[in-house]
Amino acid sequence: MNDKIQIAIVDDHPLFRQGVATILNAEPDIEVVGQGASAEDAISLARDLLPDIILLDVDMPQHGLNAAQIIANEYPVVKIVFLTVSEEDDHLIRALKAGARAYVLKGVSAPELVKILRAVWAGQTYVPPALAASLILEMSEVKPRERTHTNPLDELTERERQILEKLADGLSNKEIGQQLHLTEKTIRHYMTNILQKLQVRNRVEAALLAQKEIG
Repeated sequence: MNDKIQIAIVDDHPLFRQGVATILNAEPDIEVVGQGASAEDAISLARDLLPDIILLDVDMPQHGLNAAQIIANEYPVVKIVFLTVSEEDDHLIRALKAGARAYVLKGVSAPELVKILRAVWAGQTYVPPALAASLILEMSEVKPRERTHTNPLDELTERERQILEKLADGLSNKEIGQQLHLTEKTIRHYMTNILQKLQVRNRVEAALLAQKEIG
């Protein structure tokens, strides 16, 4: 795979946001695919682009933590990273509870930020060492969220259901993309999202589940 790590940046300070984009775009394996300034922008970018990673600030219009909660629930394939000045324990804990993979302070150096983002993309997590102690105390009391849905398809967005139905009809990613006017890569991203939400291992299991639930 030669695909670059696709990253969206959401911060309500344009100069800072553009600076981060310039740093990341200079890396051969990273591509900034979208930018925004609010929680609403973040949700739209996650929905429309399904980037590998989305960078959020805590303090932004409509609040970054609200965006993280929605993105984690609706688009779990998108890895959430907070890049913020806030060193408040409460913000760190709420961010990770909301589904963030990393919490990075804005004083970080450019090489360190790039290193952290590559680690998150590879499946790792990160919190600043100075904030780790309070996190350990709080996380020891966290219980897994219980699922409230009886029908697994209830968690899918309208677009995801549309793709799943076409998968159940036997169409390939390329054929689905042609019918929905989306690229094959975008369909692959959606398919990863669908498999995670349905908690199935592959396309065949997803198709069988769809046929069972949709009829």
